[in-house]
Amino acid sequence: MGIVMIKCPESGRAIATGMEADRERFSRSPVFFGRTFCAICKSSHEWFAREAWVHEVDEKRNAPKVALAVEPA
Repeated sequence: MGIVMIKCPESGRAIATGMEADRERFSRSPVFFGRTFCAICKSSHEWFAREAWVHEVDEKRNAPKVALAVEPA
């Protein structure tokens, strides 16, 4: 699962739409229209599904770090 993202037309930065989706299923979904409030430029953006993408967080990269204890020899 990942977060559906769009590009802010004002800043050019990626913003989250508030939707979660599986990348494969999202790519097969029918075209739909959405509206998302952008915290960057403080306005609502209208978008079509074909303009959006799914950003999946790399679970390995965001996994909690484990400290290893090393005993002195």
